[in-house]
Amino acid sequence: MPASTTLPPVPIDIAGRAFKADPYPTYARLRDEMPVAPVVLPDRRRAWLVTRYDDVLAALKDPRLVKDRRVALTAEQVRREPWMPAMVRPLTRNMLDLDGADHLRLRGLVHKAFTPRLVERMRDRVQALADARLEAALARGAMDVIADYAEPIPTAIIADMLAVPAGDQPRFRRWSSGIVQATASRWGMLPALPHLYFFLRYIRRLIADRRRALGDDLLSALVAAEESGDQMSEDELVAMVFLLLVAGHETTVNLIGNGTLALLEHPEAYARLRAEPELVRTGVEELLRFYSPVEMATERFAREAVEVAGVTIPRGELVLAVLASANRDPRQFPDADTLDLAREPNRHVAFGHGVHYCLGAPLARLEGQIAIGSLVARFGAVRLAVPRDRLRWRPGLVVRGLARLPVRVG
Repeated sequence: MPASTTLPPVPIDIAGRAFKADPYPTYARLRDEMPVAPVVLPDRRRAWLVTRYDDVLAALKDPRLVKDRRVALTAEQVRREPWMPAMVRPLTRNMLDLDGADHLRLRGLVHKAFTPRLVERMRDRVQALADARLEAALARGAMDVIADYAEPIPTAIIADMLAVPAGDQPRFRRWSSGIVQATASRWGMLPALPHLYFFLRYIRRLIADRRRALGDDLLSALVAAEESGDQMSEDELVAMVFLLLVAGHETTVNLIGNGTLALLEHPEAYARLRAEPELVRTGVEELLRFYSPVEMATERFAREAVEVAGVTIPRGELVLAVLASANRDPRQFPDADTLDLAREPNRHVAFGHGVHYCLGAPLARLEGQIAIGSLVARFGAVRLAVPRDRLRWRPGLVVRGLARLPVRVG
């Protein structure tokens, strides 16, 4: 009898605020006792958590674990799938949910915008944004690292790339946050529907504006590709813009927020980075590993029965490779629970692995290095304005980040 049929679900709410506050002891136990563990998600689906580093890497490269659920699910599993409103269906044509040639085709349309060389051109803009925000915080003596710093910088950058008007940025950030948190609800997408409705209506309006007058921006390039008729469909264009606006800042918001919290929890590391600013490159890599902004890779489905660490995952089942757990696996990282800003080598998987490796990793690294390095350089003293146990974490399945991080600065 396959092990999968005899394993009871582990009773944890992996999308809830309480679990998000400190998931690492649970992941350590799972790595040691149940490295492939079934859980029940808030929408009642069963999922399999893969928690060891080597198994996570293998899962992210395994061609039997596919992104497109339509090629994996049995007819019975399709009937049991959660309801999806019609307006959401175009979003399933995004490159994160596709495999093979379709994924490579869509990825190829945008990858040039995120090469390290082109990203480096944004350095002055990112630095100016960080300096202005820090100067305002210093004048007040306080700030919310999330709302006043971590959110505005990457939001402004991805908006610049797509030529989104500055006045619209708070709106798409609000919609994005509501959508990302929806996976914590038993009712799945229902809490996100108002956010999705307004967000998609806004994206279609942006696209219509570009069709009337193309500009020198990434969105104009995508519209031109769609209008050529052989590279991108209307649904794929909408899904691509949606993905860029959401993924283009969500990871970096959490990198800056989580990374700042880690440094505040380890004052010796904060002091070292202030004294040795050249450590910011390896330091940000370590913060990505230590408090991973993306907790688990996006959904994959078993196209056939797959055995991982002695456990058989049946066909059609949802598999979640837990990046945050892999990044704390002592089998890969000596002293894995120690924050070491000079750690090298540091083969973390915070940006994933394989063909779906995060396209925006160079941009996130640049923004993280400038934002965190500038904050440490500017403020000799930073302390939490509330007790650590009163910090609120955002619920949700994939990302891990703070709702607020109030601090006093000097």
